[in-house]
Amino acid sequence: MMIMSLPLFKGGLFFSLIKSPWNPEKGVFGIYPMLIGTGLIVLLSLCWAFPICLGSSALISVIAPPAFSNFFKKIIQMMTGIPTVIYGFVGVFLLVPFIREMFEAGTGMNILSASLMLAMVISPTMIIIFTESFQNIPPSYTAAVDALGGSAVQKLIYVILPCSWRGILSGLTLSLGRAMGDTLIALMLAGNAVAVPDSIFDSARALTSHIALVIAADFDSNEFRSIFTCGLVLYTFTTLLIVLVRFLGKESLKDK
Repeated sequence: MMIMSLPLFKGGLFFSLIKSPWNPEKGVFGIYPMLIGTGLIVLLSLCWAFPICLGSSALISVIAPPAFSNFFKKIIQMMTGIPTVIYGFVGVFLLVPFIREMFEAGTGMNILSASLMLAMVISPTMIIIFTESFQNIPPSYTAAVDALGGSAVQKLIYVILPCSWRGILSGLTLSLGRAMGDTLIALMLAGNAVAVPDSIFDSARALTSHIALVIAADFDSNEFRSIFTCGLVLYTFTTLLIVLVRFLGKESLKDK
């Protein structure tokens, strides 16, 4: 991909494609609308998923009785094995009609629908990472709270959350990468419009969906090169996220 992307850097074509709209009738094949669409879908999905995942992890690790905690954890682990296409069909047949009727938002295939279902896709992984982070807190810390007569909520707020912030950040980072790399949810639920969205009820096209949908027969055209521009942006962003997670992991090991 790096070799095929090299022509993009001749004459600043890469940056031109990033900031241009997609208008094939005028010979313009920019990916700016896809960048905005991807950013909105991914950030909204993290906003929906984060508080739910943090609460679920607290329930499993601190608040719930052991029997319910183990049962709930197994349900979450089972959800990680469900194929993304199943989530996509659930979104098409249940979530999209609900959004359409509730908000009277066109076909219902828009940024809101895609972000809600993407939040459901990334949540199991995020919950597992948060839970493991909570459970890695030294037992002497939590025992000290118990000895002082602190409640489970006080233990969570004053000990567990401050001590596991690196694990929480790692979970968020990995979930961000997972959401950016997902193709099916955005392809099935976002509507795939190539215009810059004005609200969460507008349709949008993600970078991964654009790679799947563009059909270019000419290997030397800007239309074909736009696919590699999308790939290069995703690759660069994912690499930065992995470096960040590795750095946080090393810092956590130093603290132990």
